Amino acid sequence: MSEPGSLVRALSGRQTARNYHSYVIAEVGLGIASGRFAVGSILPNDAEMMDSYGVSRTVLREALKTLEAKGLVEARAKVGTRVLSRSRWNLFDRSVLGWIQEAGPDAAFLASFTELRETVEMQTATLAATRRTAEQVRMLHYWLNQRAAMGAMPEPFALAEFEFHRTLFEASQNPFLRAASGLVEFGVVQSTQARIRAGVTEFAQEKSAHYKALADGVTAGDPQAAARALAAILAQDHAWTIP
Repeated sequence: MSEPGSLVRALSGRQTARNYHSYVIAEVGLGIASGRFAVGSILPNDAEMMDSYGVSRTVLREALKTLEAKGLVEARAKVGTRVLSRSRWNLFDRSVLGWIQEAGPDAAFLASFTELRETVEMQTATLAATRRTAEQVRMLHYWLNQRAAMGAMPEPFALAEFEFHRTLFEASQNPFLRAASGLVEFGVVQSTQARIRAGVTEFAQEKSAHYKALADGVTAGDPQAAARALAAILAQDHAWTIP
């Protein structure tokens, strides 16, 4: 679940792990995000986990190393593998965001997330308006059209909306912002899920004027216009996302 678009594709159901290694990572990661493996607890020993997941010690150890690199667990000699607090988790990691998404983020997490998304995306929009290339402008309008065309299909719509935003991140020409595109994907998924739960059947129309204004602002090289349009988009998303 680490590649762009993977969070959106999970809207239609949980993704199947590609191999035993990714299967164990996903199962334990979701167990931690959901609280099944509580913060501060010690994971079951190797023998128990090998039996539970039907994998070898080598696969299990490699999976736990991956989770340790993501900040979810910490292995200590003679103690075991301890589940770390959320403050240690890499919340920019798509896999971690995916497990939180599947477990169901709480209101406090979503509130903190929307604060960060606003900061990151507003900066991205203003930079994109001054640094975009002709090809990035073309792709922005392509995804704008795709977003409208897919308005009745939740997953294709969400993917088009995410790709629109990802094009903005690319147009910022800032590698740190490009690396944070998982944040906006998570945000698109959260707002889309909220609309699905509310019975919305057409997803594009509500924000279509704001998205057009954003694309036009970037095209015209007008950072103020781009920022105003993005602020309107985020305001509507936040109203759906925050309970």
